[in-house]
Amino acid sequence: MINTATKLFPVWAILLSIVAYLLPSLFIPLKPSLFFLLGLVMFGMGISLKAGDFLRILKSPKPIVLGLLLQFIFMPFFAWGISTWLQLPLALAIGMVLVGASPGGTASNVICYLAKGNVALSITITTFSTLFAVIATPALSLFYLGKHVDVPTVKMLMDIVKIIILPVATGVIVNQLFGRFLHSARQVFPLISVFAIVLIIAIIVALNQSRLGSVGALLITAVAMHNALGLAVGYWLPRAFGMDQRTSKTLAIEVGMQNSGLAVALAVKYFAPSAALPGALFSLWHNLTGSLLASYWSRTK
Repeated sequence: MINTATKLFPVWAILLSIVAYLLPSLFIPLKPSLFFLLGLVMFGMGISLKAGDFLRILKSPKPIVLGLLLQFIFMPFFAWGISTWLQLPLALAIGMVLVGASPGGTASNVICYLAKGNVALSITITTFSTLFAVIATPALSLFYLGKHVDVPTVKMLMDIVKIIILPVATGVIVNQLFGRFLHSARQVFPLISVFAIVLIIAIIVALNQSRLGSVGALLITAVAMHNALGLAVGYWLPRAFGMDQRTSKTLAIEVGMQNSGLAVALAVKYFAPSAALPGALFSLWHNLTGSLLASYWSRTK
């Protein structure tokens, strides 16, 4: 029953997203629980990991370096290219580039976990991409948009520590000390993770309901193409470099899922409110496509 409910992940995500769009008042009050929900899932990941998993990754940094290059070279270029090709209005093109220039999002770690990817690698790349974004995001914004933006470095790093590092580290420690007693917990945590990410998606939809309501077909096309290209290049380039499927699907998820919340914040602060639309739509879209991929990849080796 747990496996069946977990495999229906995309169905729950779509259904609850519709409910959240139609009745946002049900989910907006749950906004303060976002950090708790992500932290809970990260703890669940932690009890499936050991310190050695991270040490092995750091000893073989090739996937980390490739993930960062894919993240910060291809994604902003794809955003600029799609915006130019579709002739998006300037504000929307700005929002697309900001999404592309952002680091990986924390939701990617959850999707990777559910897709049976390399969770330790996913967490490591998310952390490094956030650190690298301190330089890369302003530089890419200046290059593509001709305007410097200030990335909220300290806040982002504190969020990474609170949402990812502390819960995962706690889970790893618990696993090291009491791992032999945690078999049942490991069995049920994927379902808890599904519930958490579905609820997170619903809250995101509710919070952005007014923005999403003004999104046109052209922007939907742009965001869908951007996400699809990120997932595709994130998977097939590592495969071309001889990396195994588990590593490749991890990199695909890391590259295809952006910190769209940062893009929204930067758009509102430095540009026009309409520049926040691509980030708002991307936050919903990449979670839905990630859910579909996780459901598919969890059944493949």
